[in-house]
Amino acid sequence: MRYFSKHDSIEVSLLLSNNPNAFALKRAENFGIPSHVFTRDEFSAPEQFLPRLGEKQISHIVLAGFLWLVPDYLVRAYPDRIINIHPALLPKFGGKGMYGSKVHEAVKLARETQTGITIHLVNEKYDEGKVLFQTACPVEAGHSAGDIANCVHQLEYKHYPRVIEEWVLKSLT
Repeated sequence: MRYFSKHDSIEVSLLLSNNPNAFALKRAENFGIPSHVFTRDEFSAPEQFLPRLGEKQISHIVLAGFLWLVPDYLVRAYPDRIINIHPALLPKFGGKGMYGSKVHEAVKLARETQTGITIHLVNEKYDEGKVLFQTACPVEAGHSAGDIANCVHQLEYKHYPRVIEEWVLKSLT
């Protein structure tokens, strides 16, 4: 939100969350961005969900920390216009149930020497969309899952806004 707050041609115009306790809702409020908390039933119903996006003329969808599988109707309505970030170097450590600390624990358990982030388009399957960007950080033998998470978070903060910007601008040309 901060990155795009003064952007010439891209704006965050709506924040949607399935988690009523998500801190992003408070961030949206602080930036004056409308938000809405939705249920699984609402998300599963195109006749309820798509009009909410249409009202705000949403052209692209950015996922961050979203754990549900995106329904087929939404992928079809926004082809190549839904982006996600995953806290590992896909295809490793991806798929249903692989999120957050679970990913970092798996990386440590597998004795990986590097991990990172993958920014990808969303399709009908977990973490299998076209990769737009990957970058890595080293994993040292003594790193805890928390150490790994800190490294990955730094990569997310550094790269996700820029990759979103490039993706949106490219799709508008």
